[in-house]
Amino acid sequence: MSWNMEGKTVVAKYYGVTCTGVVESSRVKYGGKVQHTVNLDEAITLRWRSEPVTRVLIDEDQVIGEYVRDVGQFVSIKSAVNGVL
Repeated sequence: MSWNMEGKTVVAKYYGVTCTGVVESSRVKYGGKVQHTVNLDEAITLRWRSEPVTRVLIDEDQVIGEYVRDVGQFVSIKSAVNGVL
């Protein structure tokens, strides 16, 4: 699996909120961790912000699934990495 997920639809856990969106950009942060900018399908409200957000920064370990067109559904990335898929 490539670290660059630009254009892919993902499911992620962001501060306890499960969200879905399209990866706008991917980058490798200083120290080697991968971070994605995700445009959300639906805005989410975080308890410390008064207005909903439509774009978030997601670390690679927060991504829990990716939409696979061939399968037509979301597939768990964690299972695919561990060879359980």
